[in-house]
Amino acid sequence: MACPRGRLPVEGRGQVTCILGGVVRLCFAMTGVFCFIPARLRRHAQSSAGRMQMSYQSVERDDGTTAVKISVSRKQRYVRREGTCNVVFRHLPEEWLLFVTDIFTTLVEIRWRVMLLIFALSYILSWLFFGILFWVIALAHGDVHDHRTAPCVYEVRSFTAAFLFSLETQTTIGYGSRGMSENCAVAIAVVTVQDVVSCFIDTFVIGIAVAKMASARKRAQTVGFSNCAVVNLRDGHLCLSWRVGDFRRNHLVEGTARAQIVCADTHATGRADVTYRDLVIQQPDIVLVTPTTICHRIQEGSPLYGMSRADLQRSDLEVVVSFTYTDDSTGTLHQTRTSYTQDDILWGHVFQEMIRAGRRRYTVDYVLFNQTAKVLAPEISAEAYQLKRWPRPSPRPSPRPDKFPSPAKVMLPLPDAHLRHDTLADAARAET
Repeated sequence: MACPRGRLPVEGRGQVTCILGGVVRLCFAMTGVFCFIPARLRRHAQSSAGRMQMSYQSVERDDGTTAVKISVSRKQRYVRREGTCNVVFRHLPEEWLLFVTDIFTTLVEIRWRVMLLIFALSYILSWLFFGILFWVIALAHGDVHDHRTAPCVYEVRSFTAAFLFSLETQTTIGYGSRGMSENCAVAIAVVTVQDVVSCFIDTFVIGIAVAKMASARKRAQTVGFSNCAVVNLRDGHLCLSWRVGDFRRNHLVEGTARAQIVCADTHATGRADVTYRDLVIQQPDIVLVTPTTICHRIQEGSPLYGMSRADLQRSDLEVVVSFTYTDDSTGTLHQTRTSYTQDDILWGHVFQEMIRAGRRRYTVDYVLFNQTAKVLAPEISAEAYQLKRWPRPSPRPSPRPDKFPSPAKVMLPLPDAHLRHDTLADAARAET
């Protein structure tokens, strides 16, 4: 539908109605493209990810090494592989008010396409709003009907010209044909307000864009964990190990590794009881110059102390690991998370060495970051292995010792033979 062209008030209102209708249709179309369709795809992907989770299993090669095979399981993760929590909050009190109150954090956390849509609409709606104001001023001053009078704004005789003048004023284009005059103080005040609003919008857009690009989530994606965890023997103890590495060239100042076991017991009614238990890490403080293997010794007090390989496969536990660190480039605190289910823990495997020493420098081969090799490891629990290796003394009481031991039971380290003969003789006389 083409907009009518004319200079009468009725035709001017028709132009406004046509332009407003076009802007509204454009906003709905942009909202559908940027929000509705990606949201449908995202919900479908999340539902599929909730039903089918990827797990990693070892596959032995001919050369003795072990590669990781990706398989699909139906275990519902508490923390996804990429580190996001698989939790949906519902019926939050005053949810929209919380988002509006902290609008800066809300805009930083939303997706790029939604943020770009909001910023585009903020500019378009501000141009349209001030264009309507300039057109109303032109109508009230008589610039639309009588072209012989001195106008408030030069070359603004219709709503289209008012909208273009608003756009040129806010974006400081200045083509030269339209401009302000000193005949209307109201128009001058509206231009001043529009300039101030334009500065606020520009500052807000630039600040949000910079904060979003410098978000810690993007840096956290460059620090990753291995696809699987392994259980093997270290210094005579069964240990649970996983790898963490920095995929960028710049090094981290320092970092702290943590691990927890999350167990979610789901009842028949759908209620879930979530419990957390900490895992003690041998060396939690790490300077991540090269990929490092983080180790948890399965000893007394560990939640895995009484679990064998078969018990681990039957369990429903999930090991949530995190690495909190400081970047030396920006000095910002970041955190990277992931989780391992029972299908992701390889019993009797060890990570392959990926650091080689050269003449002048060390070489790190990230091809071996997720690859493991099979080693000998007991399939019994750590508790049973410790009892088998160091048996405990019998709890039965020992026989009652003699009140006066015989000379044969007396063992005294004496250096000379004649001294030993004299001592035995003295002991025989004392017994008599």
